[in-house]
Amino acid sequence: MDDLLRNRASFLGLVVICILIFTALTADFISPYDPNRISLDDKLKPPSSEHPFGTDQLGRDQLSRVIYGTRTTFELSIIIVTITASFGIIAGIIAGYKGGLIDEILMRIIDILLAFPSIILALVIIGALGPGVLNTVIAISLVGWLYYARVARATTLSIKEKEYIEGARALGFSETYIYTHYVLPNCLPPIIVLVTLNMGAVILTIASLGFLGLGAQPPTPEWGTMLNEGREFLRDCPWLSIVPGSLIMLSVLAFNFIGDGLRDILDPRQQVIK
Repeated sequence: MDDLLRNRASFLGLVVICILIFTALTADFISPYDPNRISLDDKLKPPSSEHPFGTDQLGRDQLSRVIYGTRTTFELSIIIVTITASFGIIAGIIAGYKGGLIDEILMRIIDILLAFPSIILALVIIGALGPGVLNTVIAISLVGWLYYARVARATTLSIKEKEYIEGARALGFSETYIYTHYVLPNCLPPIIVLVTLNMGAVILTIASLGFLGLGAQPPTPEWGTMLNEGREFLRDCPWLSIVPGSLIMLSVLAFNFIGDGLRDILDPRQQVIK
């Protein structure tokens, strides 16, 4: 942790993410207005003391919507990353440890799916299921587990013939025990780095789907949806797009900075160089 804090970029990213998480958790208390309260008399007002980020085309307070949009974005991101990481780790460990036909089938499926850009696959899936928050989670989760599976499989292949694994087998420990006590702990360092880096990618994908009208549907406040709503007013009311767009950029950069710092700390090769 000290090494992470000494890295300026990682420390800055950690501060930004902590602020955003705090905002998401306390949205009910710090939001000055109801994010869905419509006031046509106040529509498209510029930033002021009453509305620091201005108002949108329906007179809704932009600051309140940004605050609740932070909650929506982080809730979806955490749910998606939890699902994809859990399924990917389990599939990768089983494939790497068992080998044979199970490994061959899983790897060929992953190779086929990785041949397509993940955002394209997500668009195809959500196009078939229809727009909405639940379908966004399903679509991104179905294409997001692939990277975790490959990392977990590679780590499992590198350690499954180690002496302590052989010793555990000789002592009669079950495969479940070996998975949880020997294989999984060795998979965690690269997975932690991948989770951190993947959070930024997931946030960007959620915002992209929202911008295309396939993610969270109005009036749910979500950064990508807000960016799309402000697009037609970009010339006269740029704050409608600048604020959510800036938050998307900041959150993605922050997670990437943290991921880079964790990679340097957890990579044994970097530790040897130091």
